[in-house]
Amino acid sequence: MTDRKTGNTPGSANLDDFLNTPEVQEAAQDKSTFFTPQPVEEAPVAPTPAPVPEPEPKEGAAEIETETVVKATELPQEEVDRLSADIVAAIKTVYDPEIPSDIYELGLIYKIELEDNRDVEVEMTLTSPGCPVAGEMPGWVQDAVSSVQGVGDVKVNLVFDPPWSMERMSDEAKLALNMF
Repeated sequence: MTDRKTGNTPGSANLDDFLNTPEVQEAAQDKSTFFTPQPVEEAPVAPTPAPVPEPEPKEGAAEIETETVVKATELPQEEVDRLSADIVAAIKTVYDPEIPSDIYELGLIYKIELEDNRDVEVEMTLTSPGCPVAGEMPGWVQDAVSSVQGVGDVKVNLVFDPPWSMERMSDEAKLALNMF
């Protein structure tokens, strides 16, 4: 129903009165009070960095052994083979206390060097630099390798480059952790 005097519908006079108040008129003049949509610019796309080649995943223990053990050249081949197998077997007795798989199958052993004088140098990493047994695990590996008959001095180096990733795990470790 329209008011015959003003031509307004009921309730619209109150709105008109409100819109004409000095406060609303002042706010209407101040454009910062109102939201003015701005055109959206597309965010710049960063160039994709070149992929860092990942080491080939290790599928089985036999493949890991031939890639990991650097063998001495002056020792008889059968002695090198025996020592290599015994060293790997000894390392497989070392377990991360939080993971039900040995550290060899987890891919934490990067390199084993068997020198001509029978000294052994092991490069290993951890699943995480904050591993609670970071200070102890290299000693466990050193003790295990030192127990192999015919091995000289043993040195274990803890490295974090390249960082460990789950792709380094053998199929045996993945199976033990239900990762298939």
